[in-house]
Amino acid sequence: MARIFITGSTEGLGKAAALDLLDDGHEVVLHARNPSRAADLGALTDRAFGVVVGDLSSTKQTRALAEQVNALGRIDTVIHNAGIYIDPERVATAEGHPRTLAVNVLAPYLLTAEIERPARLIYISSGMLDDGNASLDDLDWTSRRWSGVQAYCDSKLLVATLAYAVARRWPDVIGNIVDPGWVPTRMGGPSASDDLTLGHTTQVWLAASAEPKATVSGGYWYHRHRREPIPAASDPGFQDALLDELNRLTGVRLP
Repeated sequence: MARIFITGSTEGLGKAAALDLLDDGHEVVLHARNPSRAADLGALTDRAFGVVVGDLSSTKQTRALAEQVNALGRIDTVIHNAGIYIDPERVATAEGHPRTLAVNVLAPYLLTAEIERPARLIYISSGMLDDGNASLDDLDWTSRRWSGVQAYCDSKLLVATLAYAVARRWPDVIGNIVDPGWVPTRMGGPSASDDLTLGHTTQVWLAASAEPKATVSGGYWYHRHRREPIPAASDPGFQDALLDELNRLTGVRLP
């Protein structure tokens, strides 16, 4: 039995992964953005080992969330599932990219730095990282004209780079990256072409399986098949530069 914390687990892939892991007998810590979303979990709350609450777009709440998780005792696996895509036609430019950066990159970084080090770490990226901009200039888009799609692509490249950096710096932790595909979740939309079940089974497998392939660190996975991302993500120099920039933006250094 493993104790597994999943961010963004009130719906979509996070909730699906939680249900599978609970059915397999694991202890699962669920995460909701606010008390209202936590209430939406209903009977699932009774099955969970715990429910923690915090808005990942807020640095203060994200750090408080890490404290809530640590108070529950040691976690074996963290699945950094939460992520957002913001439609620029619906959200003002001024708040759009800072939220994308905060939820998709800064939050996984802060939680990695401040949750007691687990045995396994899983980061959810996307095939759209291939279109990410491998630059650390103006990450919060204060100088550029904001693009919701480009912001999302960039964030998925950066979180994959973070995952590779952690896997390299923490050899005692099994760290992996998952591309769940374009699946018909609330974010993916009804036109998504990938299978919803296949979208979450890889992270479930990596979270707790004793199979040899699931216990090797530094993999980039799509439907349980290992792939290679664009070179920037696996470049140690780019990884170290990203960690320095995330430290500057958050005031928190990765141990």
